[in-house]
Amino acid sequence: MLLDTPITMVILATTVLVSLGAFQDPKVFEALLFRPYAVRHQGQWYRLFTHAFIHADLPHLLVNMFVFYMFGRNVEQLFALVSPLPPLATFLTLYVGAILFATLPGMARHSSSVSYRSVGASGAVSAVLFAQILIMPTREVSLMFIQNVPSWLFGVLYLVYSYYMDKRGGDNVAHDAHFYGAVFGVLFTTALNPDLLFHFGFFERSLGL
Repeated sequence: MLLDTPITMVILATTVLVSLGAFQDPKVFEALLFRPYAVRHQGQWYRLFTHAFIHADLPHLLVNMFVFYMFGRNVEQLFALVSPLPPLATFLTLYVGAILFATLPGMARHSSSVSYRSVGASGAVSAVLFAQILIMPTREVSLMFIQNVPSWLFGVLYLVYSYYMDKRGGDNVAHDAHFYGAVFGVLFTTALNPDLLFHFGFFERSLGL
């Protein structure tokens, strides 16, 4: 039943289906991508959200959905432990909120640019990743080419890299969305349970994780 399916899998399946459809139909791709100019000057506000369900190419889609799958299922369960709020609604708020929050730098920088475009769920995926990092900062992360690195260190390196690459520019990747998505994940999870930020690793110790 759909209601028994983890929301991570519902989001993942939806993103894959929409992305594959957009690969086949350029008109769909063009209609859904993030264009700050169209948002500001043409009132196409829906683009603030729809861009997260399409991707530039298959590797872009696979990387984002792999990371989301690896961490999303954990965060769904962890939210039920760190907050009394309904975990499904909380996880959805994290994901959708991060999609919107990660567009803020793009809107600020490019709302007068007719040519600027971006796609992908990277901002929302970063938020999910950093929600787990905040809840379990000493848990080791093994992801792609990174193996057995403490979560907190991985998080610091990720933020530094995203910030540096954003300032460097020139690679057609919205690193600012990665950075702001991660920041949103930390802020949102802290709002759920401030002890996670101000008492480093207490949750892991209390549950013996």
